[in-house]
Amino acid sequence: MANNKKEQERAELHRTIWNIANDLRGSVDGWDFKQYVLGMLFYRYISENLTDYINRGEHEAGNPGFDFASLSDAEAEEARADLVQTRGFFILPSELFQNVRKKAYQDENLNETMEKVFRSIESSAQGGPSEDNFKGLFDDIDVNSNKLGGTVAKRNEKIVKLLNGVGEMKLGDYQDNTIDAFGDAYEFLMGMYASNAGKSGGEYYTPQEVSELLTRITLVGKREVNKVYDPACGSGSLLLNFAKILGKENVRQGFFGQEINITTFNLCRINMFLHDIDYDKFDIGLGDTLTDPLHWDDEPFEAIVSNPPYSSDGTAMPTHY
Repeated sequence: MANNKKEQERAELHRTIWNIANDLRGSVDGWDFKQYVLGMLFYRYISENLTDYINRGEHEAGNPGFDFASLSDAEAEEARADLVQTRGFFILPSELFQNVRKKAYQDENLNETMEKVFRSIESSAQGGPSEDNFKGLFDDIDVNSNKLGGTVAKRNEKIVKLLNGVGEMKLGDYQDNTIDAFGDAYEFLMGMYASNAGKSGGEYYTPQEVSELLTRITLVGKREVNKVYDPACGSGSLLLNFAKILGKENVRQGFFGQEINITTFNLCRINMFLHDIDYDKFDIGLGDTLTDPLHWDDEPFEAIVSNPPYSSDGTAMPTHY
């Protein structure tokens, strides 16, 4: 019965996402538009994640009517330092997804508002333990791009549709869902955009069936691992299958990977957050693993799995291996 409910929820979520994503895209190429939908999904997730974390703490402390989203920015600032240490980032109440969305339709400078919000979220982690996890994370979401419209008004109109479209996705309270709604939505969107663009998606996304097979082969006889590594991690689907199969707490030291494509590198980090992997449990590096491996001196990995770009000509491969 539980599995049936889970599949029903997943099917309903996928139908909703499919309709919303196609409606949002309009004249923009789907493959080019993916970063806007995926980025906005991430923005919604971290807004709700932070709000839920703070509210639960206050409710458990005997303040049942507390709502972080209703605080003034000045009141919320008092918690900034602690939240950056515990959650890795901070968002002012006025910059939360739900509050920006409420005012978006009447904000003539919405593009500037969104750019400011994204920079503010990234800068909240500067100098903290999660700086590398957030640095440049919103770079691919260009709210001033002509792809969104030829004028500021047209671009803002598209951004309003984006906010509403992602806001209307029935992801519910992620604490109560029987499926990993945000992570599932992300993976469905990645697969959908890759398929619709006529791409194999291999550079960005390993199909779930392939990911699960490779992961289960690697895990024969194991119920936990110290840490897992993918030297060509793409958007992180292979790494995250270890969390799905074992439970993230049974990947004791976390998830490690490297990716050469900066867009995919950003997608991978977003994917980690959307699957509720804490910032101190993943380390994704940007660069060529063959010529500049960033995890060379780390403690040995108990599990290494990868689906690299096999068609690469290998001209940059070092000769000393």
